[in-house]
Amino acid sequence: MNDDEVRAALQRHWAASDANDFAAEHAIYADHAVLEYPQSGERIRGRQRIQASRMAQPDPKHFIVRRTLGGGDLWIIEFVITYDEKPVHVVSIMEFENGQVVRETQYFGEPFEPGSSRAQWVERMD
Repeated sequence: MNDDEVRAALQRHWAASDANDFAAEHAIYADHAVLEYPQSGERIRGRQRIQASRMAQPDPKHFIVRRTLGGGDLWIIEFVITYDEKPVHVVSIMEFENGQVVRETQYFGEPFEPGSSRAQWVERMD
């Protein structure tokens, strides 16, 4: 796949994620893909297990992709996932082989209040 094709596959993946279309969401993964959540110490091996773990998530979710960067076999996606109206910022690092994700690592960042010491230099983001 060239970079435009990977970018299009990623757009389909995140749109399917937002629509809770689990079959389309997981079409991007190789059968032997590995998903890691370093902050919770979890590793899930295999597309079927990755999909099952996401289908078991009881809370409604919504995805907004903020930025997609990458090329070749390495892509980084910044997005906001909202569970029960609580937004969480996420960085997903996706590694591809033969047009499919073989490894994904996701880092989650909870929102926090800005520090007053830097207020004079800050512009608020929405």
